[in-house]
Amino acid sequence: MNDIVHEDHRAALERIARRVMVERGLLPDFSPEALAELAVLEPAPSLTSARDLRGLPWCSIDNDDSRDLDQLTVARKGDDGAVGILVAIADVDALVHPATAIDGHARHNTSSVYTAAKVFSMLPERLSTDLSSLNFGEDRPAIVMDLTLAPDGTLASSEVYRALVRNHARLSYDALAAWLEGNGPEPDGIATVPGLADNLRLQDGAALAMKEGRRARGALDFESRETRPVFSGNSIARMEANRKNRAKEAIENFMVAANGVVARFLEGRGLPTLARVVRTPKRWDRIVAIAAERGVPLPAEPDPKALAAFLDGARQADPERFADLSLSVIKLLGPGEYVAQFPGEESEGHFGLAVKDYAHSTAPNRRYPDLVVHRLIKAALEGRPSPYGRDELAAIGRQCSEREDAVNKVERQVGKSAVALLLESRIGDAFDGLVTGAAEKGTWVRIADPPAEGRIVRGHERIDVGDRVRVRLLAADVERGYLDFERV
Repeated sequence: MNDIVHEDHRAALERIARRVMVERGLLPDFSPEALAELAVLEPAPSLTSARDLRGLPWCSIDNDDSRDLDQLTVARKGDDGAVGILVAIADVDALVHPATAIDGHARHNTSSVYTAAKVFSMLPERLSTDLSSLNFGEDRPAIVMDLTLAPDGTLASSEVYRALVRNHARLSYDALAAWLEGNGPEPDGIATVPGLADNLRLQDGAALAMKEGRRARGALDFESRETRPVFSGNSIARMEANRKNRAKEAIENFMVAANGVVARFLEGRGLPTLARVVRTPKRWDRIVAIAAERGVPLPAEPDPKALAAFLDGARQADPERFADLSLSVIKLLGPGEYVAQFPGEESEGHFGLAVKDYAHSTAPNRRYPDLVVHRLIKAALEGRPSPYGRDELAAIGRQCSEREDAVNKVERQVGKSAVALLLESRIGDAFDGLVTGAAEKGTWVRIADPPAEGRIVRGHERIDVGDRVRVRLLAADVERGYLDFERV
């Protein structure tokens, strides 16, 4: 029996998260110097030069439990069927300045670490969930990406500027999506804001048009099997799947568009940026082979439109195993990177999004690259030179890319440990499973209830990927997040 089977689940997962963060070179806690800076911070003063947009029906749309609110959105009707989408992003740089201890911590970790037991924020919580968060009912400074969309969802024009905004309604993805799709009541808070219901429908329509336009250009649409633990007190009661919905996709489309606008804005003003790049896949030949196994020919040279069409067809033909296909293709595409890009230099672009110019700028409370890009935006707006030289910006890009990999590994490790905690009391139970991997290094099976994956250590002979099997749980290693099964 695992030696921590009776330990408080939250405490166990937080302990594991801290250990793995340190092993990966991340800082779980803020230094005394950072906490001393935090103690004397005050709300950012209002800028007289910023536009006052507090009267617009801004709202935040995020997860139910999100406390670091980075963005607000609002729509407006234009001429001849055009729609304006305004995206307001928290002006974190108004409070977090370069060369401070708080900035140093953020630059070291480069992002928040979201684990089952605890969020290890990139910025102290008093900042990320209060002073620099676009909280309900609070006046906040923001960077606004003002987009004008043609009726078909393509970008007609754009503008970037500073503004004062106010969050009039805090909405959650799931409740809003259910209402938009006609499957749920109007979420609380909408009726109290004049015109917000119509504004949200206008945003929804614009997002659907943008989605179709992105798909036509070859943006890839994946599906994951990510799950999160649901707690009852301090014990894990079950695992719940993170599913896409209409509201999540709307915000995704707005943020993708805003990030592209920012990259082009900085290029146009003669300033560098920290580009988000997903290079043309080097293992395209393997993607071609995977498609061929399913009877779909892909061109010999990388083609995002052809790959997008293949993925759409695969989703419709076999929705149950599409997440497995998605994972395989994502791994073959390779990881994203942050690259310093200077005016006049050719961008490698983002293959998965089928865009050429792209810079993360919509989550400065949670990602350091976004905070860096905001400082570049401000320099452009004020006619100043870049606050970062070529070597420094390149070094920041390398650091952010390396740390992103470390953060992902911590989050995956803690997620697997959460599943092991849930299942350690069910050793000896049998489950229906689907074989997801079969190679010399091992055979892997995924069970559906609860969603989990482990290794078949006995009875794996003569089974292959896609086979349905009955397995029995032999062991659950909470510290490493390993599950061992035998075939029944």
